[in-house]
Amino acid sequence: MAEKGDCLASVYGYDLGGRFVDFQPLGFGVNGLVLSAVDSRARRKVAVKKITLSDARSRKHALREIKIIQRLDHDNIVKVYEVLGPQGTDLQGELFKFSVAYIVQEYMETDLARLLERGTLAEEHAKLFMYQLLRGLKYIHSANVLHRDLKPANIFISTEDLVLKIGDFGLARIVDQHYSHKGSALPGPAMPWTRSVMVKPQGLVGAESLHGGTLGKWSILRWREPAFSRLLG
Repeated sequence: MAEKGDCLASVYGYDLGGRFVDFQPLGFGVNGLVLSAVDSRARRKVAVKKITLSDARSRKHALREIKIIQRLDHDNIVKVYEVLGPQGTDLQGELFKFSVAYIVQEYMETDLARLLERGTLAEEHAKLFMYQLLRGLKYIHSANVLHRDLKPANIFISTEDLVLKIGDFGLARIVDQHYSHKGSALPGPAMPWTRSVMVKPQGLVGAESLHGGTLGKWSILRWREPAFSRLLG
């Protein structure tokens, strides 16, 4: 199985040295391909997102995403363990010297899109997921970040303990007049936020519909961030 996974990594051009094994396909993020793998050093299953840095535009997008995910740390946000370069090397803030970057993050079993394909959610599950989703969004907005791509495929679920986590910040933006997307990709000291929530979510679009003890299939998804997030480019 491990040999097959390593062959798959070669097919998709994953070059992380020997530390990561047993690669399996997971999906595509906004900025790159995602495979699952086993981190033999940390002894855990992870998701590895490969971002190709082919030009100035792709490097700018990658740098923005890396800065944002290094800014966030919350129970309802997919945890990022590290960002590596070719052969699993430490980027050391020199993103522009490499042609590819790998975001090594927490592995989640499924996402809300796949879960909803199986049918409607029980009301208690829908309430639990909505509560966690709003907790995650409140934290993201308190960090002056807009996700801008919140959809079922980017809302991840652990089926074992029903923990929900928001992921894929490839289209996210920081709403901060003092912030620049230029400079090092390494995390700096956290900024002292002067507001607990800078951007308040707009709420549910349309009414929730209950059908025989279950929540309507898409009503849980009708949450959107402020319309001006689309104006940030």
